[in-house]
Amino acid sequence: MARFLTRKQRQVIETIRTLIEENGYSPSVRELGGVLGLAPATIQQHLDALQAKGYISRTGSAFGITLKEETPQAGQSYTTAVIGTIAAGEPILAFEEYEDRIAVPQAMLVGSEHFALRVQGDSMIEDHILDGDLVVVRRQQSADDGEVVVALLDDGTATLKRLYRESGGFRLQPANSQLNPIYVNSLDVQGVVTGIVRQHI
Repeated sequence: MARFLTRKQRQVIETIRTLIEENGYSPSVRELGGVLGLAPATIQQHLDALQAKGYISRTGSAFGITLKEETPQAGQSYTTAVIGTIAAGEPILAFEEYEDRIAVPQAMLVGSEHFALRVQGDSMIEDHILDGDLVVVRRQQSADDGEVVVALLDDGTATLKRLYRESGGFRLQPANSQLNPIYVNSLDVQGVVTGIVRQHI
C-alpha cells in the first residue's frame, strides 16, 4: 500500500499551519504537543519524518518550523516534493519515497498541500500526460467526476485516471483510445492532478 502521510502527520501539518495563521509565527515543539496531546519526543519523531519527506524545514531554533507546501505569493515559483511513481497504465504499487523537490508554477498550487509523482505508462497520453512526466497533485480524499486522480485500489495498487462514478462503483477512464477503462467497487482518492511538469525530451 502506498505510504502517504499518516493521519497523525497530517494533523501535525494542519496544526502547524493553523498556529502560524493564528499567531504569525511557527509553533514550538512543546506548543504542538500541548495542542495535539502528544509528548515532545513524539512530536520530534513526527517532525523528523515530515522533514525527511520534504514537507517542512527546520532551522534548529525553538520556533524554526517552516511549511514547504504554503501557497506562494503572486509571481513566485515554488517547490513540491517528488514522492514516487504512479502508473498511467495498469495499476502498480506506489511507494511514497521522498526523491527530490521540483520547482512548479504558482498556478499549479491550488490549495494547501501538494506532492508530485513520476508517471509510468501511456494510458493518459490523450490528456498530454506522457511517460516520464511529473504530475503535481493536490492532496485530497474526494474528487468530481471527470477529474484526473491518483486512485488507490483495494489491492494496494495505485493508478492515474479520470474518475467517474458508476452504479455500484467507479470507472477509471484512461485517456488513450487503445485502452479499456478499469471498473472497481471501491477506491481511495489520494489527490487530484493540478499540473504537469515535463523534464525530458
